Amino acid sequence: MEEESMEEEGGGEAMMDDQNHNNWGSGGYGRHLLGERLLPPAGPPRPAGPEHNGAGLRGCEPGAAAGRAGAAGAIAAINISASTSKFLMNVITIEDYKSTYWPKLDSAIDQLLTQSPGDYIPISYEQIYSCVYKCVCQQHSEQMYSDLIKKITNHLERVSKELQASPPDLYIERFNVALGQYMGALQSIVPLFIYMNKFYIETKLNRDLKDDLIKLFTEHVAEKHIYNLMPLLLEAQSTPFQITPSTMANIVKGLYTLRPEWVQMAPALFSKFIPNILPPAVESELQEYAAQDQKLQRELIQNGFTRGDQSRKRAGEELTYNGSSACASSRGYR
Repeated sequence: MEEESMEEEGGGEAMMDDQNHNNWGSGGYGRHLLGERLLPPAGPPRPAGPEHNGAGLRGCEPGAAAGRAGAAGAIAAINISASTSKFLMNVITIEDYKSTYWPKLDSAIDQLLTQSPGDYIPISYEQIYSCVYKCVCQQHSEQMYSDLIKKITNHLERVSKELQASPPDLYIERFNVALGQYMGALQSIVPLFIYMNKFYIETKLNRDLKDDLIKLFTEHVAEKHIYNLMPLLLEAQSTPFQITPSTMANIVKGLYTLRPEWVQMAPALFSKFIPNILPPAVESELQEYAAQDQKLQRELIQNGFTRGDQSRKRAGEELTYNGSSACASSRGYR
């Protein structure tokens, strides 16, 4: 059974207990039921000496010994019955899951999805990890996975609507923030649900949680905005430093991760940040590559990047002279 394999694998972890802190580790619960504290307590040493004759010796008669043994057995049976009842009371029903366990997970996911880079999130990762583990053990994986997907889908739909309302001059930057925030949240969400991923998603659905969550962003955000975003990226590319190079790099690399075939929409743009996108260079096009380099230099000068002194001029001339070889190298020309 899945629970047995999970207990064997994680038997040494402190969080593998039920909500009343009964040990669920390897053999721990068995020791709780059958340990020394459930054995009949050992009586005092049998006294010796003449002062214990008479009434004191009646306690050693067969009838008295049988009575003590029966009482001790009854006590042990009562203890076992009480412990078993306590264990059965700790079963997590679907009502318990909905009222107690999922609200804790829901709150933690909210904080992770909306945090800014570098923020401190006041949640107990151990507590959340333990909640997920217990729910998996109690056969609530399917419900928990469904709730997680619904939760994140609703969040991404809100993000998409906010992007649609963004003005063009803020559109690229806000898309970059949304993409970075979501990918950063996955770095915490996926490990917290590692048991659900291993014993339900991978085993029964033959998928992976991280891939599923990335696909959600692709479907509910990126696909809805790619045709508005790409023209703005191309315009920003033709106007150097309209947006920061790091923002452009993050978005282009992110889009390539979400859906590599989007490269076909703007191969020249993607080739600046993703290696081996363009076909290999050919010798007959070296002059064209050099002309592209010269155009780039003119644009840099127009935006305030002047050569200044003679040494910079010589450096610029050398760059122009070697531009064709540098461009060819980026295309894989040898």
